[in-house]
Amino acid sequence: MENQTQAIRKIHLIAISGVGMAAIAGLLKEAGFDVSGSDAGIFPPMSTLLEMAAIPCKIGFDPSHIDPDTDCVIVGNAVSRDNPEVVETLRRGIPYYSMPQALSLFFLNERKPLVVSGTHGKTTTSSLLSFVLTAGGLDPGVMVGGIMKNFNTNHLLGKGSHFVIEGDEYNTAFFDKGPKFLHYRPEHAILTSIELDHTDIYPDLDAIKSAFQQFVRLLPKEGLLVASYEPTVLEVIKEAVCQTTTYGLHPEAHWQADAICSVDGYTCFDLLHHHKKIATVKSPMIGRHNIKNTLAVIALTHHLGLPMDAILNGIRLFKGVARRQDIVGEVNDIIVMDDFAHHPTAITETFLALRLRYPTKRLWAVFEPKSASSRRNVFQKEFVTAFMSADVTIMANLWAPEKLPEEIRLHPEQIIQDLKGCGKEGYFIPTADEMVPFLTERLIPGDLVCIMSSGGFGGIYTKLVAQLKEKYSA
Repeated sequence: MENQTQAIRKIHLIAISGVGMAAIAGLLKEAGFDVSGSDAGIFPPMSTLLEMAAIPCKIGFDPSHIDPDTDCVIVGNAVSRDNPEVVETLRRGIPYYSMPQALSLFFLNERKPLVVSGTHGKTTTSSLLSFVLTAGGLDPGVMVGGIMKNFNTNHLLGKGSHFVIEGDEYNTAFFDKGPKFLHYRPEHAILTSIELDHTDIYPDLDAIKSAFQQFVRLLPKEGLLVASYEPTVLEVIKEAVCQTTTYGLHPEAHWQADAICSVDGYTCFDLLHHHKKIATVKSPMIGRHNIKNTLAVIALTHHLGLPMDAILNGIRLFKGVARRQDIVGEVNDIIVMDDFAHHPTAITETFLALRLRYPTKRLWAVFEPKSASSRRNVFQKEFVTAFMSADVTIMANLWAPEKLPEEIRLHPEQIIQDLKGCGKEGYFIPTADEMVPFLTERLIPGDLVCIMSSGGFGGIYTKLVAQLKEKYSA
């Protein structure tokens, strides 16, 4: 680090408002660098984080945004080669890095990276791991893909030896099409799941599996890989040279949960290690997927030497992650919830969790196909199956449909028709602004509205809560 970074003081980030880019901007600022950035648009919550960190951000992309004395540039993975600021960077010969390269270069040389990877559950698992380590006094560095409610941020510089990273399998930058997680040099890792996703860059499941096999090979012999007990994951890790341990609800997993129940708003279960009960766990998170996430964190932190009492205390006090089954408003016994789920499996698990916690409520699912995979028809049938678990489903139009050829687009209207054909109530309503009055008129006390999108969804969350308040205060 010293040799490569000692001359660097001023850093500019192109497309700074991405979750990962905003996080590394914050880390760099805390580490004493002079940081600036630009983006096409900067919105909460990332704009709030950047504001709190006093990082100047310019709207739009223009060569003039890169100050003359800039020492290096960090390029977001959504930025193309012909971006005006990229062109200027290349013209001036300024050193440039991808976000994962920069994280490795500036922050991982002196630390022990703990990388959480997998198709589902990365953000919650890495956030829980971060809080348990922090509550246990280990003061880790952290960079995750969501706002950790215990810290109200998505990054921590930390002074301890460990650095927790959410390891994304998406590609790195226009000049590096490999997965981001290949840059993170894991000392230990968690692998939560492997499914087909990111279908814009991975043509099939085999391509995804190949990427994760590369990741597993990065782990040193003395490292530990904590792996979910499921067939695809077990297949990927079978040639791992590091130590492995498994977790899950399968009876052959090394770490298991038993006697699962809900008590006073907490999920409680007996923790089994090699079929022997070693503790009772009390977690504020709901759902089978979060039980598995919790098992993964227990397995890794136990291996790191954290006392079980400290681990259990951290789990109990964990407040969760913004946009993961996040209640944004409750008006006259109507709950409005924000959830990031955009893959059929994640949607199914979310509904199972909500049914467990709110068994008597009528469940409305409001979905915007925003992510690269959810806008493609590869999951057309799987979405119908997933939304069968809701009482009422509302589908929005695709985000930016013009960016996809017609023949590969998802058809939300058809999903609604298929749901109706199965006897379910469903509506296709193209935009958030059309949905808000529709929902406001029809929601009644006892309803739960779960709004799902990987984007901002036109601010529907705050607009709906405001309209409900207006309706019931009249």
